[in-house]
Amino acid sequence: MTEDIIHVYFMPGMAANPSIFKNIVLPEEKFERHMLEWSIPKKNMTLSEYAIEMNKKILHRNPVLVGVSFGGILVQEMAKFIEVKKIIVISSIKHESELPKRMIFAKYTKIHKLLPTGLVNNMELLAKYAFGETVNKRLELYEEYLSVKDKYYIDWSIDQIVNWKQTEKPLDYLVHIHGEKDPVFPMVNIKDCISVKNGTHTMIIHRAKWFNENLPTIILQ
Repeated sequence: MTEDIIHVYFMPGMAANPSIFKNIVLPEEKFERHMLEWSIPKKNMTLSEYAIEMNKKILHRNPVLVGVSFGGILVQEMAKFIEVKKIIVISSIKHESELPKRMIFAKYTKIHKLLPTGLVNNMELLAKYAFGETVNKRLELYEEYLSVKDKYYIDWSIDQIVNWKQTEKPLDYLVHIHGEKDPVFPMVNIKDCISVKNGTHTMIIHRAKWFNENLPTIILQ
């Protein structure tokens, strides 16, 4: 019976911890959930090298990898080195052409290196980087979700996002779920996705009901 279980690994977005998935429920008779967490990258580590390290935490064959935002980029890199059943990216991108203009501008001007990331202990600023929204009214909520506050990690993450080199056509077993009102990766740049009406960059938190109703079917398709 256990051989029929599908192992699903969840990777949170930049600076976030696995608690963003706490309200995501999958039927236990069919799925087993596993949570991945960010660690501080070694100096000058490439995203590919980081993906290889993260793959050491994958303990099952042919897993489903689910990644949110920067985590969605990472799981695509991870899948270049291991066999997976499916990749599901949420509030993310699957090709460098889907980057918003401001990030493409940052890529060529290096302006992102001037961001005041030394202030990451300022929860409001960290939420702006990670979630793309002002969270004055929900600071306590976001303090639970955003716990990776290392300056080197934040600098590295932003640099990896704006410089992500992904020019190949998305894989057949990759599914992209995106919110219509995502301020970080605007829908206007996104192609071939399952759109979530009124979904924002934080819909994995605020639209858990949608994911609970649809994710099992999406995984099994």
